[in-house]
Amino acid sequence: MLRLEDYLHIVGDEEIARILRKARKLYGRHFVHMNSTYHGGGVAEMLTTLVPLTNDANVDVGWRILHGNSDFFAITKQFHNSMQGADIRLTEAKKQIFLDTNRQFSIFTHIDHDAVVIHDPQPLPLIRNYQKTQPWIWRCHIDISEPNRELWDFLKQFIIRYDMVIISSDDYRKPDLPVEQRVIEPAINPLSAKNEELTDEHVGSILGNFGIPLDKPFITQISRFDPWKDPMGVVDMYRKVREKVDCRLVMCGSMASDDPEGYDVYEKTRERAGDLIDSGNVILITYESNIMVNAIQRAASVIIQKSLREGFGLTVTEGLWKEKPVVASRVGGIPLQIEDGESGFLLEPGDVEGFADRTVELLQDPELAGSMGVKGRERVRKRFLITRLLSDYLDLITDVLEARG
Repeated sequence: MLRLEDYLHIVGDEEIARILRKARKLYGRHFVHMNSTYHGGGVAEMLTTLVPLTNDANVDVGWRILHGNSDFFAITKQFHNSMQGADIRLTEAKKQIFLDTNRQFSIFTHIDHDAVVIHDPQPLPLIRNYQKTQPWIWRCHIDISEPNRELWDFLKQFIIRYDMVIISSDDYRKPDLPVEQRVIEPAINPLSAKNEELTDEHVGSILGNFGIPLDKPFITQISRFDPWKDPMGVVDMYRKVREKVDCRLVMCGSMASDDPEGYDVYEKTRERAGDLIDSGNVILITYESNIMVNAIQRAASVIIQKSLREGFGLTVTEGLWKEKPVVASRVGGIPLQIEDGESGFLLEPGDVEGFADRTVELLQDPELAGSMGVKGRERVRKRFLITRLLSDYLDLITDVLEARG
């Protein structure tokens, strides 16, 4: 179990001392996080570290997982897509399944905490099933800059009951939402299995175990097989890169329990890359292994994030932390991380030619790639590590409790 002092050599004594000073205001208080899955995706990854570190600072915090069946998660995945602008057929039956699942979960989930943090849309209506006696915070991790209006109007009836809404970017602020909105940027754990330092020998051994050869350079996108991550667009872009540089494409995406759409998108991506898979030039992986992801990112020459929409994009953060140049879409929270032309390249999501050209440029200019990697890591160290996120959450809970009096 990681402790705060384990981060001293990364962030320094003063940062850890500042966290511990903030925590003193919350001694004797108890709050809870709720989301819809224990593994798969950035929310679960952050909570896996954030919760124990908060407790290590002597502030009691728990973590609950919403239970739901396949129908519920199929519906909430549609909600997720529509919150980012996709069309949806919002039937009364879908609404009822959404509400009933939350109501049933509330029956055997007792809330006697000083504050409650609800993550993303799946558990959003829980607030309506309790006699509210404490501050409730909705933490939205997705891009809600242009949500489907019908769905937004339906969900807003629950959101307005919350004391505060947390978003990942100023671009996601909603003028029509009469609830205080605060920006807290996500973060990575530099000491997790996905981000810890690995020797070159260890990296080679791990990749060998997973059948990833190192006979030529490779580029990678690490993301769920989700239409918003545009995996088929990555395959199309790679075909253009391969015309100029002999390299391989490795795509790796876990299958989260709250994302039933993943397998369908994976199959479509496999079909799009069919001949390239047969020749060994494209490798698709759905295996869940943080150490494998770590090794892939460290061995890659260029990291791609060709998202059509992106709440924040922690896979970009991970790549930058490993001193890798990242070619990514100018969407969501990605521009907060990459300084275009300095620590990576930003392009419009549909610019397949541009993605290919920038990737080729980095493959052919290792000095440029190395320089960008160094700048990217330092930017992450200053802004996007878990210790900063912990500090922000301590401020958040302190503020909502003080506002309550």
